[in-house]
Amino acid sequence: MTEQASFTMSTIKHTASFEIQERIKELFPLFSAEGEKLWVPGWNYENIMGTTDLHEDYVFVTKCHDHASSDAIWVVKRYSSEEYFVQFYKVEPGEKLGVIEVQCFELNESITKVQVTYEYIGLSDTGNDFIAGFSLINYEAFIAEWKALLEGYFEAKR
Repeated sequence: MTEQASFTMSTIKHTASFEIQERIKELFPLFSAEGEKLWVPGWNYENIMGTTDLHEDYVFVTKCHDHASSDAIWVVKRYSSEEYFVQFYKVEPGEKLGVIEVQCFELNESITKVQVTYEYIGLSDTGNDFIAGFSLINYEAFIAEWKALLEGYFEAKR
């Protein structure tokens, strides 16, 4: 009889938000595979769908980006442009699964609140090691960088 190694998956979930002085209709489209090319340094993706229009079940691939140590397969699980909400599944085979949600709220005509949630589920010891080091302090700094990058993008457009 062979002995199987035991593996216990780890999970972690963090949420952070920020307010930005931009119209929600201008801001929300930037949280897509194509939109992130405009404001995230080094962001690129492999478009395997033949379209850039985001919709549920849209699939794309990235190379070692956004907490990834390997290629990642992204799937849009939920998408509602009317509710300014998008949820992605990000699969790093043999390592971890990410569930990423971005929800925008219109505070007034020119101010938007952006709430971002990242949940990671370990699929291996390597994934669990990542989760063990994925602290709230580091996550909040990561999301603060989103705000700075978005403000820089909009400032450059003016």
